[in-house]
Amino acid sequence: MRHSPAGELSKGCAVSSIDSRSTTLVIGAGGRHGGTGSHVAQRLQEQNHTVRVLVRTEDERAQRLRALGAQIAVGDLLDRRTLDAAVDGVDTVYFTYPVAPGVVQAATNLASAMRAAASTPRLVVMSMAATAADSPSGLGRAHWAAEEVFSWAGLEPAVLRIAALFYENIPLLHAESIRRTGGFANSFGAAAMPWISGHDAADLAVAALIDPDRYPAATTSYPPGAAVHTHAEIAALIAAEIGSPVGYQQIPAAQWQRDLEDLARRDTLATINPEMAQHISSLGAKFSQNPVAPRLDSTALGEAIGHPPQTFADFIHNHRDRFIEAPTD
Repeated sequence: MRHSPAGELSKGCAVSSIDSRSTTLVIGAGGRHGGTGSHVAQRLQEQNHTVRVLVRTEDERAQRLRALGAQIAVGDLLDRRTLDAAVDGVDTVYFTYPVAPGVVQAATNLASAMRAAASTPRLVVMSMAATAADSPSGLGRAHWAAEEVFSWAGLEPAVLRIAALFYENIPLLHAESIRRTGGFANSFGAAAMPWISGHDAADLAVAALIDPDRYPAATTSYPPGAAVHTHAEIAALIAAEIGSPVGYQQIPAAQWQRDLEDLARRDTLATINPEMAQHISSLGAKFSQNPVAPRLDSTALGEAIGHPPQTFADFIHNHRDRFIEAPTD
């Protein structure tokens, strides 16, 4: 698989290069973390593309997507028997997988179904910059193997390894601590990290889906983030928004992993899991020990997604209630 130069982004995604009558299968539209899949489905429909979404159950999220005009295919990436109908007749497939175990099996099942289809759809994969055979993250190594599966199957995916953390990580991983203690801790320390909102990352995926000439098959690109912040700077942004002090403290990766595993046991939506805990804590340790200068090109990112990227301050403003303890009677 060819790798595009670091930071290379396509431009002009507002003009679709594919026939709007074609059908795109969106996998991951029910995801809760960054919400990229549902945003991809919505944006494609806004541009008059036919969208089919794969969902595991007919829940309220599936009903909401159907109300927007999407076709609904009920299936499970971990059950190969359920995928033939989902890929039947589609021209493009968007694959993203939650920060959770199972991505290799999911990729294997999807690749098998796509190979068995009457015609092989084009494949766009949303991945992570930590994807590598020797990544300190177990999930990073698993995503690398999943991408290898797609390539070995001859599907020649266009892969987007987003070179940034999602803004959504902060409320997901730290909002409870901020509400309860007025601060949060992790293993990133003073490392300045690139960040991007889940919706802006989704808009990059939309650009890749509708403009195959700029995001060609069998290539891997590393789109940069929209902003660069240390976690101490993020604490200051939250404090300014909610009008109360918010502290940040660096802790060892092993301690943060244990804290996240404890949080996972109390997460009723199962958004946080032990594999995620190992993934993010190991990345924090890596960057705290070996800081790198993050790549940032918000102008190029804005041109790629068709609008200025969201700032971290705006994201916090939109989610300020997550950081404020609800009053008790």
